[in-house]
Amino acid sequence: MSATTGVVRGWAGVLLWGLLPCVSLLGSAAAQDAGPVGDDKRPPNIVYILADDLGYGDVGVYGGAKVPTPHLDRLAARGVRFTQHYSGSTVCAPSRASLMTGLHTGHVAVRGNNEHKPEGQSPMPEGTRTVGHLLQGAGYTTGAFGKWGLGYPGSVSDPLKMGFDWFYGYNCQREAHSYYPGHLWDNDQRVLLKGNAGGARKDYAPHQIHREALSFIHENKDGPFFLYYALVQPHAEMDAPEPYLERFRGRYGQETPHTKGKKGGYRATDEPKAAFAAMVTVLDDYVGAVLDALEEQGLAENTLVIFTSDNGPHGEGGHQPRFFDSTGPLRGMKRDLYEGGVRVPMIAAWPGRIAPGTTTDHVSAFWDVLPTAAAVAGVDAPAGTDGVSMLPTLLGEPGQVQHDYLYWEFPRRGGRVALRRGDWKLVRYNVNKKKPGLPELYHLATDLSETRNVAADHPERVAEMTELMTAARTRPVDPKFYFEGLGDRESTGR
Repeated sequence: MSATTGVVRGWAGVLLWGLLPCVSLLGSAAAQDAGPVGDDKRPPNIVYILADDLGYGDVGVYGGAKVPTPHLDRLAARGVRFTQHYSGSTVCAPSRASLMTGLHTGHVAVRGNNEHKPEGQSPMPEGTRTVGHLLQGAGYTTGAFGKWGLGYPGSVSDPLKMGFDWFYGYNCQREAHSYYPGHLWDNDQRVLLKGNAGGARKDYAPHQIHREALSFIHENKDGPFFLYYALVQPHAEMDAPEPYLERFRGRYGQETPHTKGKKGGYRATDEPKAAFAAMVTVLDDYVGAVLDALEEQGLAENTLVIFTSDNGPHGEGGHQPRFFDSTGPLRGMKRDLYEGGVRVPMIAAWPGRIAPGTTTDHVSAFWDVLPTAAAVAGVDAPAGTDGVSMLPTLLGEPGQVQHDYLYWEFPRRGGRVALRRGDWKLVRYNVNKKKPGLPELYHLATDLSETRNVAADHPERVAEMTELMTAARTRPVDPKFYFEGLGDRESTGR
């Protein structure tokens, strides 16, 4: 461990909290009326575990049947399972930007995956305030472990400038496509993985990151701490250590080998099914180790643990999401704005605070994490965000504020937008094409799989939601994210 920040470094726990401008009042009320929601007024620790490209149907308690997830199932048995929780976006960087800032993708600066050479992604604007900043200000030690993807090394939004005392892992999400990379980052120091030099595969980076994350818990047991643990599984490449692969080799019948293309891409593998199952099992074991560490340190009853995924499942590197039923009953996958691309598993546990073995259909999203964190820590949530605190739902108490709507946009593939209001969902594809796609309207309560477009039967509702869809966004700073087809030419940005 380096001492570059001069602080005790710890494990990064990030809870899922979004924000709506009108809802920061809930966090303020918690701060004024109750103080931190912890034991003897000590603020509770927050651990937020984020999987990468894990589908709604990939977890046992969400119906996943082909890959056991005993530790995630254990987490659900201890707490509450959300059935209508949504990611910030349908791909990595904007989803994480939404999580960090409490803004949906109509307002957040990062709305797509923009690469920076030689390493990293385009940064968030200088001065961006994150959930890390909020919790630092509340006296928390903050740590981010795993994949960042929100600002190249040394940029204005590398982790150390975005509210985290300690970062260990991949700065660049493109580098995170390899589980045996040449280096990781320890704060602002490049750490060479010598066992991987020259194409060797001896240093499995997720194990290195996992050890540091557990160290953060142990070193900060006197708390409070915020651990944001951004796992890289099961994002392609389809790869896992041999002992895990061996457990699933031959279990799923005939394999369809994946061959690396001539122009590059994910590494070749002869057994992508076994590899996917192995990757999910590594992820599940890591979650179990975090739960065990909290129990060993006597922290479980004063720690809110949240687990979720950054978007729907991918179909890359040989992965077969249909075989694994990775989206369950949902339509679409990663890069789609149908439910399979943005509805994700979310489990929250807090012994003595959250009723065990429960389920909620509360509609929530990544931009609710920041106001929820504020309410948990007993501080005011900032004004001007898009989220609402989920704390009443977590604690089974009255007073839960509901979203008027949820909004997503994705600038790639012709431009895609979606808006959910109540049980209705409006989807538009190819909004930046010369011939934009027609509006698609679905009633999720009766058509969860989004198979029946009823736009023609409800023209007034389509018009109303289309108008709201246009009003839900401001013009982004980056022209790559312009949506001229939504009439945003006159908007000024946020």
